Amino acid sequence: MKAGKKGICWRLFLFSCLLLESSSQDFGGQTQFICTSVPKDMDICAATLQNSVPGEDLKTTVMQLRETVLQQKETIMNQKETIRELTSKLARCESQSGAEPGDARPGGRRKEAGTKNTMGDVSRGPADTLTQLSQTLQSLKQRLENLEQFSRSNNSVQANSLKDLLQSKIDDLEKQVLSRVNSIEEGKPGLRNETEQRGRVESTLTSLHQRITDLEKGQRENRPLDKFQLTFPLRTNYMYAKVKKSLPEMYALTVCMWLKSNASPGVGTPFSYAVPGQANELVLIEWGNNPMEILINDKVAKLPFLINDGKWHHICVTWTTRDGVWEAFQDGVKRGSGENLAPYHPIKPQGLLILGQEQDTLGGGFDATQAFVGDLANFHIWDRKLSVGEIYNLATCSSKAQVGNVFAWMETSLDIYGGASKWTFEACRQLN
Repeated sequence: MKAGKKGICWRLFLFSCLLLESSSQDFGGQTQFICTSVPKDMDICAATLQNSVPGEDLKTTVMQLRETVLQQKETIMNQKETIRELTSKLARCESQSGAEPGDARPGGRRKEAGTKNTMGDVSRGPADTLTQLSQTLQSLKQRLENLEQFSRSNNSVQANSLKDLLQSKIDDLEKQVLSRVNSIEEGKPGLRNETEQRGRVESTLTSLHQRITDLEKGQRENRPLDKFQLTFPLRTNYMYAKVKKSLPEMYALTVCMWLKSNASPGVGTPFSYAVPGQANELVLIEWGNNPMEILINDKVAKLPFLINDGKWHHICVTWTTRDGVWEAFQDGVKRGSGENLAPYHPIKPQGLLILGQEQDTLGGGFDATQAFVGDLANFHIWDRKLSVGEIYNLATCSSKAQVGNVFAWMETSLDIYGGASKWTFEACRQLN
């Protein structure tokens, strides 16, 4: 009898083990072996039945888990479908926005090199591009009116002939802008040709600018080569001036200039110097709502300048590689100083100096949001730290004022691009 009872208990024990193994397979095919301690005097069969889970409860638990898994799978499938739908909508929006490859701009100062959007501005939408074109045409018309006054006073047949030709060019441009407005309003496939239209308009603008520049030369034949200002009327990524020669290696420097701007937010980038491998070798920038900064080897110092009031201001920044000591002067007065700005890093040679734009690559990668807007004149660079008295002489137009020994402000030292213009300027006589 005892032997029969023991046999039945062992069968129940084996059955419970098989049931546990079967249930573990329902949870992903993994098997677990559970060991339970049994008192010495206790019956193995009784202990097994006491610790085992009833079959019905186990089955119910498994079914609930399976139902939960199915619900989660269904939720995941719905989410994937939603993601696909949103991705498709985003792709359609991007394809209709008119943005060109390579215009992506991250939140910082850098962007990857790519195709330049030469008609770009803060906004890339078609309507904003038309506004940009309209502003450019207004700027050119203003210059043409100035030339008309000049030609009337000088009674020049050649000037009148060129004036008529330029007026014709402007009329053609206005027709192109009107045609583009119509294509945008109708929402027709004409937008696919936006790149070609943009290229034609820009080519015409460049030709028009060159002809106006040639005509303006007649007004400045008797003007000293350093008595001029550069005007950047619009926040674009195609107006700039390039210095014809590079800078030498420098262990100290002073940069001075006259600036006039009321742009907001930020006046932009008066100048940037890039070398191979470092786009921010030497940069002066006021971008967004940040204060004006000077960057040397991509290291930053904030400057205490307040200049976006629409008035002329003279600013200077001095720096030495020893301990990275710098000083900032506005209108002949020292406004701030600091140290540890790229210490023991000399300014590298063989780079490109650009006025009006911030370079993200050597000689390019311009971004309209960082472009300078306003007037710039008397830009000079020295390879030494000027004294307080020397800087004051510059700001007050003293006869003792010196010119830069690394770069001196001369018309023949610059190449102008994109519609930036030159006008007569004499420091301290035209102030505000």
